[in-house]
Amino acid sequence: MLQYIRWDVSPELIDGWKTPNLYGLLFVTGLILGFFVIKRIYKKEEIKESHLDKLVLYMIIATIVGARLGHVLFYGPYFDEITPQGVLEEGYFSHPLNIFKVWEGGLASHGGAIAILIALIIYSYKVVHRPPLWILDRIAAPIAIGGTFIRLGNLVNSEIVGDQTTVPWAFEFINYWNPELHSFDPTPRHPAQLYESLAYLFIFGLLMYLYWKRDAWKRQGYLFGVFLITLFGTRFLIEFVKLGQTARDEVWMLNTGQVLSIPFILAGIYIIWRAFKRQAQEL
Repeated sequence: MLQYIRWDVSPELIDGWKTPNLYGLLFVTGLILGFFVIKRIYKKEEIKESHLDKLVLYMIIATIVGARLGHVLFYGPYFDEITPQGVLEEGYFSHPLNIFKVWEGGLASHGGAIAILIALIIYSYKVVHRPPLWILDRIAAPIAIGGTFIRLGNLVNSEIVGDQTTVPWAFEFINYWNPELHSFDPTPRHPAQLYESLAYLFIFGLLMYLYWKRDAWKRQGYLFGVFLITLFGTRFLIEFVKLGQTARDEVWMLNTGQVLSIPFILAGIYIIWRAFKRQAQEL
């Protein structure tokens, strides 16, 4: 009989208290590490420290607001729904105050990506007065390391789990609440959160190597294009072993996460093509 990995980690830092919790701690850790990475980059390029302070403010607001609204709009039920099993799922539009309960989980990376992109475009014009691709190239690695810790937070929360499997490294998520069964479900599953976390860590290392060792920052748009292709490309692949997060994912050929990833991948390919084309024209 296979011995799977029993995952019964509690997200609570203090017994009986929902907050503070490990998810929040990991989320903040990712933001702090991302801050130190971008701080080092700004120091190398002699960018004003005041610009860095404003960047942090833009990023924190965009990450939290965008990721939360992304979950509400892309994954959460809009109004109260009764599942086929007869379970009541509270919709965000029926209970709008639930939208603000970030500590209960529910952050979508695609929503965060869209909000961060908008915030950085505004920042590039209003603060540093440079083309948007300039800041996007430099913020790619910090976002990747932030995503690494956010997915570890999802692992701690036993959420965004993978499909059922019999692979030797399958996790038995003891605290995973299956809304379809309306009960805890320790069925062995792919640790999809861990897959994504490791993928983002690799992407972070790749981007740092390209920036510091290959001077990729001199080719405007290249780093950001690599970031989009690798991050959303791995996200697209991992979705094949991830449990669908919406009812429509059970009937669609591609699930919601994959459909939302495709435009980012295509954008990355186009941005890299433009970066090489621009360099060729300058030679």
